[in-house]
Amino acid sequence: MGWFGETMDSVKSIQIRQALSQALTLGLIVTSALIIWKGLICMTGSESPVVVVLSESMEPGFARGDILFLHMSEDPIRAGEIVVFNVDGRDIPIVHRVIKVHERKDTGEVYVLTKGDNNDDDDRALYARGQHWLQRRHIMGRAVGFLPYVGWVTIIMTERPIIKYILIGALGLLVITSND
Repeated sequence: MGWFGETMDSVKSIQIRQALSQALTLGLIVTSALIIWKGLICMTGSESPVVVVLSESMEPGFARGDILFLHMSEDPIRAGEIVVFNVDGRDIPIVHRVIKVHERKDTGEVYVLTKGDNNDDDDRALYARGQHWLQRRHIMGRAVGFLPYVGWVTIIMTERPIIKYILIGALGLLVITSND
């Protein structure tokens, strides 16, 4: 086989080990991100502990692209709180302020009505057909903090998918070509 053949076998062995090492590193990064996300879900009690404001309906308090941090507790929901909620039949959560709270004395069930700060009318037009109030099951969490404009990265990647693919490709290329 000779010197050249042994050298080629050695190079192939190193390349395979390096590729396996990089794949393992990438797997650890993805796994760590998932563990952190699940940990945040457990700590905050919210199915989505971080959301991005997608419209101007909450200006001037929150601008499009702000990231909100959510927390969901058993405390009663009060008028004036900013909540994130899902409406039956819609995929995208909505960030608005609670303007009215109604509690049924016989069952203890709580119903809330919301409105965007920058909107003229309440949200009944956004709710599912025939629905006039939100129930607690619709509410994902209360806003407890925010980072201004950081969510624009998410908005841009959603509105322009080619940028997302370029970014993922560049990060993949960086992982493949990096030398530990």
